[in-house]
Amino acid sequence: MHGALAERMGIQITEATPERVVATMPVDGNTQPYGLLHGGASCVLAETLGSVGAVLHGATVDRPFAVGVDINATHHKAVRSGVVTGVATPVHRGRTMVTYEIVITDEDGDRACTARITCLLRGA
Repeated sequence: MHGALAERMGIQITEATPERVVATMPVDGNTQPYGLLHGGASCVLAETLGSVGAVLHGATVDRPFAVGVDINATHHKAVRSGVVTGVATPVHRGRTMVTYEIVITDEDGDRACTARITCLLRGA
């Protein structure tokens, strides 16, 4: 979904199955005074995780792919250094959609952001 943007932000997918998608993202230099990781990066990371999961899920349902997302995110704390890890797990699957719950944590394992993302699927 955000391939070029995710690459520029240093997002690395470290595990990818329909049941679990894990990615890391560096956050050194974050200067935002509020709960976002930096400039909405947490939402980009969440959307990347959900989209990867939806594509993998879609491979088992007549090969559909993700065509749209609806995201609801809550930011718990700012993360100013190190690397955050995002984990996406499916909470609902249907023929035309899949919903993932996403938890983004800092290096100490503290929650920085939680999100629920619904990806609409369409056949290729």
